[in-house]
Amino acid sequence: MNLMQSSYNIASLIRKKRDRETLKEDELRYIIRAYSRDEIPDYQMSAFLMAVFLNGMSDEETAILTEEMLCSGEVVDLSSIPGTKVDKHSTGGVGDKTSLILAPMVAACGVPVPMISGRGLGHSGGTLDKLESIPGFSVNLDLNQYKQVLKKHNVVLIGQTEEIAPADKRMYALRDVTATVESIPLITGSIMSKKLAEGIDALVLDVKYGKGAFMKEASRAMELAKRLISVGESFGKQTVAYLTSMEEPLGNYIGNWHEVFESIQALQGEGPQDLMEVTELLAGTMIFLGGKADSVEAGIEQARESIRDGRAMQKFLDIVEEQGGDTEVIRNPETYPEASVQWDVTAQDEGYIHTLDAYSLGVAAVELGAGRMRKEDTIDPQAGLVLQKKIGAYVQKGETIVRCFSNNKQATDNADKKIRQAIEIKASEPEKTTLISHKITKEGVVSL
Repeated sequence: MNLMQSSYNIASLIRKKRDRETLKEDELRYIIRAYSRDEIPDYQMSAFLMAVFLNGMSDEETAILTEEMLCSGEVVDLSSIPGTKVDKHSTGGVGDKTSLILAPMVAACGVPVPMISGRGLGHSGGTLDKLESIPGFSVNLDLNQYKQVLKKHNVVLIGQTEEIAPADKRMYALRDVTATVESIPLITGSIMSKKLAEGIDALVLDVKYGKGAFMKEASRAMELAKRLISVGESFGKQTVAYLTSMEEPLGNYIGNWHEVFESIQALQGEGPQDLMEVTELLAGTMIFLGGKADSVEAGIEQARESIRDGRAMQKFLDIVEEQGGDTEVIRNPETYPEASVQWDVTAQDEGYIHTLDAYSLGVAAVELGAGRMRKEDTIDPQAGLVLQKKIGAYVQKGETIVRCFSNNKQATDNADKKIRQAIEIKASEPEKTTLISHKITKEGVVSL
């Protein structure tokens, strides 16, 4: 990298991006570094973020942005741990508990999985909140503990530490309050700076589109996937992405302990078809990239075998115990306390379910206590929804479609209304939709 000029006129750089010009490498590096040093105030950084949101960034600019955010903190060195380290990242959805299932599956197949995850964002659930619904489970390990647990068990599940991409943490807080979250280059920089800081060698991405995703259109999800691939490969990391639909929730359970419960079922070989289809593909790809299978298909078969022979479930128990969690409640999930308020949402008509709006169901779950409406809110691990029927099912009038759980009686009326609005029943059978539509690599796009 060239020696950087000590300072620039930040207003002129904002103007440049406002006028759709490409920033030079030194100019972009200066903005991120100066903001991290408090030399650029929030109001000017907000203006810059909005200019990026409106006018975008080139692939080269996005790679530089990612590198600066990455280098604002510590980049973990996992070279002392044998094997190809592989992680997975999802762009967020409703009922998406794939990380809880695939991390132990992949680790059981001999591939190290260093997983630094996030909390719930808006209507979308977070892996950390799900893990913390397990009594005693600690996601707050320091980087030394992170390495030790990974070396011992081939898997570790923690949250972002203070040392990991601190520039991203500051910029994300601004994006959240300046309506600039959905910018593809800014999403790319945020995701990839954290993932590259973990010490990974390869990455599998689940890029979601549809009602319950942050990217509503498949075309926007494809654009994001290509940008993520471009950045990952530019850092020398094998990166593979899949486009998956989030029109309806993934699996049948929504909410933190509810999703842990469904993950336990999945690890015992009783997971629902849609959840397992996505989980097995992601896991199989991780095993392939980790060098433990000759193809993705062979990796999928290994992942399935790890469930059949019990190794994946044992690995999950090992990591729960290692990170302070109660393994008895994992072995006997029926002993977990239930929410004080429970009720059913039933079919208003006879016919086929055409819509189970994932976004509306996610928002309803948040209102019941499964997510945060304000930053300071406390998660209720018992709150959530259990889907008794999915899109395409035929229901009789009065038949239960969604079972609801909460400890907040005041929230039930509004949530009930949202859930009813999320359901559409028609006389005709709906068309079959594709759950996993495309695979994207540096070589190009393949329809599945």
